[in-house]
Amino acid sequence: MRAPLSWVREYVELPAGVTGRELAAKLIAAGLEVETVERAGADLTGPLVVGRVLAIEELAGFKKPIRYCQVDVGQANGTGEPQNIICGATNFAVGDHVVVILPGGVLPGGFEIGARKTYGRLSEGMICAVDELGIGDDHAGILVLPSDTTPGTDAVELLGLRDDVLDIAVTPDRGYALSIRGIAREAATAYGVPFKDPADVELPADTGASYPASIADPSACDRFVLREVRGFDPDATTPVWMQTRLYRAGMRPVSLAVDVTNYLMLELGQPLHAFDRSKLTGPIVVRRAAPGEALETLDHAKRTLDPEDILITDESGPISMAGTMGGLATEIDDRSSDMVIEAAHFDAVGTARMSRRHRLHSEASYRFERGVDRELPLYASYRAARMLAELGGAEIVPGVTHAQAPVERVTVTMAAGHPGRVAGVTYTPDTVVRRLEDVGCAVAGGTGEGDVLTVTPPSWRPDLVDPNDLAEEVIRLEGYEDIPVRAPRPSNGRGLTLQQRLRRRVGRALAGAGYVEVLSFPFAAEKDWDDLQLPAGDDRRTALRLANPLSEDEPLLRTTLLPGLLRALVHNVGRGFGDAALFEMGLVFRPRPDAPERAPRLGVDRGPTPEEVASVEAALPDQPHRVAVVLSGDREPSGWWGAGRPALWADAVEAARTVAREAGVELEVRADQHAPWHPGRCAALYAGDVLVGHAGELHPRVTKAYGLPPRTCAMELELRRLGEPAAPRAPHVSTYPVATQDVALVVDSDVPAARVAAALREGAGELLEAIRLFDVYTGEQVGEGRKSLAYTLRFRAPDRTLTAEEATTARDAAVAAATAHTGATLRGA
Repeated sequence: MRAPLSWVREYVELPAGVTGRELAAKLIAAGLEVETVERAGADLTGPLVVGRVLAIEELAGFKKPIRYCQVDVGQANGTGEPQNIICGATNFAVGDHVVVILPGGVLPGGFEIGARKTYGRLSEGMICAVDELGIGDDHAGILVLPSDTTPGTDAVELLGLRDDVLDIAVTPDRGYALSIRGIAREAATAYGVPFKDPADVELPADTGASYPASIADPSACDRFVLREVRGFDPDATTPVWMQTRLYRAGMRPVSLAVDVTNYLMLELGQPLHAFDRSKLTGPIVVRRAAPGEALETLDHAKRTLDPEDILITDESGPISMAGTMGGLATEIDDRSSDMVIEAAHFDAVGTARMSRRHRLHSEASYRFERGVDRELPLYASYRAARMLAELGGAEIVPGVTHAQAPVERVTVTMAAGHPGRVAGVTYTPDTVVRRLEDVGCAVAGGTGEGDVLTVTPPSWRPDLVDPNDLAEEVIRLEGYEDIPVRAPRPSNGRGLTLQQRLRRRVGRALAGAGYVEVLSFPFAAEKDWDDLQLPAGDDRRTALRLANPLSEDEPLLRTTLLPGLLRALVHNVGRGFGDAALFEMGLVFRPRPDAPERAPRLGVDRGPTPEEVASVEAALPDQPHRVAVVLSGDREPSGWWGAGRPALWADAVEAARTVAREAGVELEVRADQHAPWHPGRCAALYAGDVLVGHAGELHPRVTKAYGLPPRTCAMELELRRLGEPAAPRAPHVSTYPVATQDVALVVDSDVPAARVAAALREGAGELLEAIRLFDVYTGEQVGEGRKSLAYTLRFRAPDRTLTAEEATTARDAAVAAATAHTGATLRGA
């Protein structure tokens, strides 16, 4: 919200010397976020005055119209003689009043003006357009002033060219601050000075209804007001002072009818809309959209409407998306003379969802989303009618249509000492009552420390619904700076859970292995399932759809970590980091087949019962923790030490083993076919008989869909399937020497190396410390359909030095077990 200081001063008696920066400091101390203070017109200097055009001489022989003008500037030039000025604009005539800057002046942007000879004549100054004065973007012609202005008058003061403009970032709970009315009220409270409410106008006597209207859906709108004006002059122009204020507040002047509604929206915070009376057919009804309805809005976009959309309709169908944008069919144009002015109070949630659904965000919807004063429509609509009458010559038609649905007034009970207990500061009951009344609340009840206050928040503060909301108002107005700074006293806890410790160990282990952690949004799109080549019916395609997604491009909750990781990898590869190893830990969301469609909404006035907690948990999706990695490019870089090594599917498998080791689990690796991995380079990861995840090289179609380097590898596993984590124990380190034995076994080529290793481990017994596969050979020496697997076995006893006979016996037992379980034979035997 951009608020010119001069506009705020109109409704609050600020001290004369208060600057925009000083007011900003007060508002920031009261809890508003003033981002910047712009000193508009601060670089404007020199004589800038009103001039009256006395004569115009058209100069011929040039490619564009050139006019030599004589302008009366009064005594501003020191002589009283007319000023001779060259001008290329043609939208003014003899007798018109214009803005003139004389030699020596400087326009906004550092544009210095001097007397110079041009087009064969001496030009003594410049006649100014709106954009040259810094009060608009229009450069189509000269700014023509009303005829009642006096030549020589200071135009800087007349037009308000110098002003401080506060740019305030309004948080969603403070919709009242999206208006000059709200900001002026805060300024009056901050300085302790009187506030004049711009909505405080005396309404005319009720003389019947205006244009007929009704509310069909009270959940969409609880107040709807219409007033009529007739005989409006379509050629009436917006006053310069109004154009200046609109421009300073960030809006573009359009026409008088539109500018009046925008001006009052900025001043009061109540969005207004004007319909062309001649284009309406039959009574107006506020309702939800019917299936198949459509509307062409003022931005010339044809929109298919949703059954949840809130509409203003007549007998022809939808004529406006309520609180968001009007329809093109009833637009005010340059021939409109009879108008119906609409002011209403629409549902905040419904308006927000509609604007997001259609990606149609307007100044009106921005205010309705944050809460508009329900009592304003009668007053704002009357002020609009009166301004159209005063500035555009319209006649106000007696009567007003006022449709409304009953709304119960909110009251909050609060102990008088509650704000003090929240802040840790003593506030007297009188202070609490006074500050709540400053906000606009009606307060009833005693003024003792233990007394209970009954507080009725004002209509412009729909966010005040809880005692803590009221406490915040007292605290911020009394001053956050008065709250003492004390370090919190931590209570004794039980430390991290075993699951939390496991996740930390896994993160440190992967980081130590060269992986970089990324954190991606937990959202996905239907396209991700196609890009991952997931088959139809795959469980991962069943995803929860968000009711209010941050982006319509990703409206689903992820069922796998891979889409976010792959997008992060694409981001890195696209910026030249092709040798990447990334990992992520996080939740995935797997809907339960028997879950209810909607979770129950529990009250906040008490704690939930075990049955209520169970009902909520039954509606929630399964949310397991997973860990995933992706690798591309070189896993080991090349250098003076030799050639590098590209990342392989085996690196993805080793990442899984790294994770499993932190849980004290040994993984078994089996060949598998599982999207999105390459069918011939995919490993299923098992902990005992439990499938915990997959690893390997991604399918070429997947890498192509995401734009990744060929042979990119990935791994994903579920941490809870590794079993209940145990507290880590440091292993016993034997002080006795190790005995190493190598063994080469020949097996059928389809026998997994992991199966052979498991058999060797089982047969070797407790003396086996480690086993490592160091060579795989296929060729004529072992025969067709066979392969040789060479392992290093490390034996060690905790209490003695092993003899050669003991090591050999353990090795022979390991070979015998491998022979029995896999059909292995010793190579060369």
